Amino acid sequence: MEQVNTKKPLVGLSREELAAAVAPLGVEPFRAKQLYHWIYVRGVTDFALMTTFSKTLREDLANQFVVQRPAISEAQKSVDGTQKWLLAMPDAQKVEMVHIPSVTRDIGALCISSQVGCTLTCRFCHTGTQRLVRNLEADEIVGQVMLARDQLGDWTAQSQDRLLNNVVFMGMGEPLYNYENVAKAIKMLMDPDGISISKRRITLSTSGVVPMMQRCGEELGVNLAISLHATNDELRNHIMPLNKKYPIKELMEACRNYPGLSNSRRITFEYVMLKGVNDSMNDAKALVKLLAGIPSKINLIPFNAWPGSAFECSDDDVIEGFGDYLNNAGYVSPIRRPRGRDILAACGQLKSASMRLSVTERAAIAELQREKDLAQGLA
Repeated sequence: MEQVNTKKPLVGLSREELAAAVAPLGVEPFRAKQLYHWIYVRGVTDFALMTTFSKTLREDLANQFVVQRPAISEAQKSVDGTQKWLLAMPDAQKVEMVHIPSVTRDIGALCISSQVGCTLTCRFCHTGTQRLVRNLEADEIVGQVMLARDQLGDWTAQSQDRLLNNVVFMGMGEPLYNYENVAKAIKMLMDPDGISISKRRITLSTSGVVPMMQRCGEELGVNLAISLHATNDELRNHIMPLNKKYPIKELMEACRNYPGLSNSRRITFEYVMLKGVNDSMNDAKALVKLLAGIPSKINLIPFNAWPGSAFECSDDDVIEGFGDYLNNAGYVSPIRRPRGRDILAACGQLKSASMRLSVTERAAIAELQREKDLAQGLA
């Protein structure tokens, strides 16, 4: 019979919760603070290495508690340096996490998941084809960031030398449909006495769960990104069914009222470029009109293919022309060059192991991308 681990996990506990958990061992508050430092600042998982404690206390902690991370089921690295990890949670449910290194500075972004699967069914998103299994707990969200620091060797690096300084909630799931756990995790990530990631380096992306946006801004104050992708209700209803519940007019009003919104704290609007669907010059003009009065940045995202998708990526010249129009209208509108496509780590391609692509499917996508790159002179 498999032995059940009865040790209590410490990752995911706030300072107050951690102090309460270890108090029965006679751990005084200042010692609990040291323990919090070992876990969230030093990244130590072995109590035996926590040398500010007596040997007896280290043994007592090891007998009753565990400092754990999600388990890595599979690790992949792209030719462009992007890394993707398939992570197994204690109940064997799996999610994906991606680290995207910067091409200009030694500061990379970590794309983490908030749910196993997704409750939404956006037609252009691979994750959206997988049903929602469950929400991730706060410890499973924080644990992703801690694991990434393990893998990147970032715990001992100076802040200016870290490879992971930005966290984006753009992985599997809709963060605002798991708000309580996401909020607790973000507060722990921002704790200056812990992991200490600035709120200005944390971005939460939502498809438009309007009722939660105000609370998110008031309680967390992190950067907000909106998965928009269409400028009218008819099209958005079709490709993003959530729009039927929270139509564009309500979404834009929530954006205008987002706490802290200013020219120095803009909302990022994500716009995936779908050939013949939302990429005309009329769409660009409608987008400028729609966002009027909202301090905005627009990320244009070339569609990333996946098996069974009904969409194609807009042609390069169309994307360039679309971006030029937005830029000339006064909106910063970078084209987000896909990263990690050869390992299906690009935007919209994450999907857990419960519905994995076959080796043949992966090879087919990789070959298709190589052909496109060769045709464009990128290979």
